[in-house]
Amino acid sequence: MTDRRHPRPASVPARALRALATAFVVLGALAPLAHAERADRDKPLNIESDHMSYDDLKQVNIFTGNVTMTKGTILLKADRVEVTQDPEGYQYATAYYKPGGPLAYMRQKRDGVDEYIDGWGQTIYYNGKTEVATLTTQATLKRLAGGTKVLDEIHGSVITYDTYNEVYTANSGADQINANNPNGRVRATLAPRNATGANQAASGGASKPAAAPKGDLPPLSPSKSIGNPRE
Repeated sequence: MTDRRHPRPASVPARALRALATAFVVLGALAPLAHAERADRDKPLNIESDHMSYDDLKQVNIFTGNVTMTKGTILLKADRVEVTQDPEGYQYATAYYKPGGPLAYMRQKRDGVDEYIDGWGQTIYYNGKTEVATLTTQATLKRLAGGTKVLDEIHGSVITYDTYNEVYTANSGADQINANNPNGRVRATLAPRNATGANQAASGGASKPAAAPKGDLPPLSPSKSIGNPRE
C-alpha cells in the first residue's frame, strides 16, 4: 500500500489492468500488521492471486483465489482480499475466508526479537490509518518464539490488535460456544514473562531457534480500548 511519504500512483486503473494481466501487483507501503520490523513500513505490498478485478466506481481492488499478500515480514493469506484507499492516501485491506476452507491468516515479526504474531479469523480487516487489525469470527491470536513455540494464545469472537502499540482486546461471542465453553467466553493462555528465554534454553539445541530471544521479554499487553496511536 502507498506510503504516505511518497506520491500516490498517478493511474489506478492502469495499475489494475497490469495486475489483471499478471495476477501480481505492487500497491505500495502498508503499515505493519504487528508492532513488527520497522523496515516493513517502507516495503511495497505485493499481492498474488488467481484473479484480480478493479471497480473504478467504488475504487476497490478485488483479489480472489489463493490470495497471498506480503510486505516485508508481513504475510496475509485468504480466499478473497479487497483493498481500498481514502483521499488521504491511507489504504485498507479486508481478507475473507471461503466457507469450508481455511480461515484467513496473518503473520508478522515483532520488532527486535525472534518472535512472531500469528492470527486467524473468518475475516481480517486492516486499517492502514490506525494500524489496527481486527479478526472476527473464530478468531485466534498467538505469540510465537522463533516462529514455532507458542507463548501466548487468545481465542475470541472478535480480537482487535493495535499493531503499533502491541495491545489487544478480545470479545466473547456465540461462535465460541462449544461443549467446553458453553457461554462462548474469551479464552487465553499467557506464558510467564521469562518463559521466552528460560523455556527455550531448557528445550535443548535441536529445537532452539537460531536467533532465539533472551532475557525478560514482555508478553502482549491487554487493553480495554484502542485508538489511533498517531493522534
